[in-house]
Amino acid sequence: MSTKKLFTAYTLGKTNLKNRIVMAPMTRSRAINNVPNELIAAYYLQRAGAGLIITEGTSPSPNGLGYARIPGMFSKEQVEGWKLTTKAVHNAGSHIFVQLMHTGRITHSLNLPAGAKVVAPSAIQAAGEMWTDSEGMKPNDLPKAFTSEELQHAKQEFINAAKNAIEAGFDGIELHGANGYLLEQFISPFSNKREDEYGGSIENRIRFIVEIATDIAKEIGKEKVGIRLSPYGAFNDMPAYDEIHETYTQLAKALNKIGISYIHVVDHSSMGAPIVPVEIKQMFRKEFTNTLILSGGYNEQRAEEDLEKNNADLIAFGKPFINNPDLVSRFINNEPLSENLDMSTFYTPGEKGFTDYPAYKEETVNA
Repeated sequence: MSTKKLFTAYTLGKTNLKNRIVMAPMTRSRAINNVPNELIAAYYLQRAGAGLIITEGTSPSPNGLGYARIPGMFSKEQVEGWKLTTKAVHNAGSHIFVQLMHTGRITHSLNLPAGAKVVAPSAIQAAGEMWTDSEGMKPNDLPKAFTSEELQHAKQEFINAAKNAIEAGFDGIELHGANGYLLEQFISPFSNKREDEYGGSIENRIRFIVEIATDIAKEIGKEKVGIRLSPYGAFNDMPAYDEIHETYTQLAKALNKIGISYIHVVDHSSMGAPIVPVEIKQMFRKEFTNTLILSGGYNEQRAEEDLEKNNADLIAFGKPFINNPDLVSRFINNEPLSENLDMSTFYTPGEKGFTDYPAYKEETVNA
């Protein structure tokens, strides 16, 4: 057994992780009718070598089902469906948080169920297109700005979803405050032009996230709450602005005061996004005293280096987990990673490109 820090145990809140490797959240679009199923449970079970799994983005609201076939956490059927996954992962000795992702303005109404609507902080359409199963690619819809009453209802949906997650057997929840979805839409002055207490100043623009994190922490326990953030990320029409560093500094301080379990910082510069300045990662390390997770383009060597330098407590891997279900075992045993990755099946229904990637031992037997 290697003595690398990456493979050592770690206590996250009150959860004892068997290693410091996190499986990052990745949308895979296999939830038919937005309900998690046995196929999804099999997918996460295959990857339960990770100390912590964070699920794909899971909507707390019918209004947040922006992509085709993503799961939800607002109905009894969805809660029951997720129990298949949590039971499988726990039986394999791993732990799992569900990522609560409301897509806000990043959607088309064809992806939403009857009665749902496209909502956002302000009625500002995002650039870009969205796949719909019925009509193919369509431009993102123009959203309706939340009324004050609707905004409070959306907050309650997040709280209800967090409680549902615990009922479904999850060890905690991760708020998706990154990648241009609803929570980041409140943070950015480009997507948030509100003139009430949720818009304008930095304090007002981070208020929606802070209030949701505060209320969920009270309901399920602060040690069961994490958040993912992507400062300087340009995904989903999120241009940079002058106050980014100060905005996230204030947010980090507020989240630290609440005492949530972790902040998960994503850096997609390896995929062509703007480079996230090292200063902002250092800021999170300084201002937030609980667990810091870093993700984005990591290999085993760089992950170990950042852990040894105390730049992070946990490291999240995304894409390598798709075609290496046994990624942790491959790391530990110095086995080569698979180079077989079919990007055309990232978001298609069915097991192809989802649960049919072999473990290393299966590869060698088949070879």
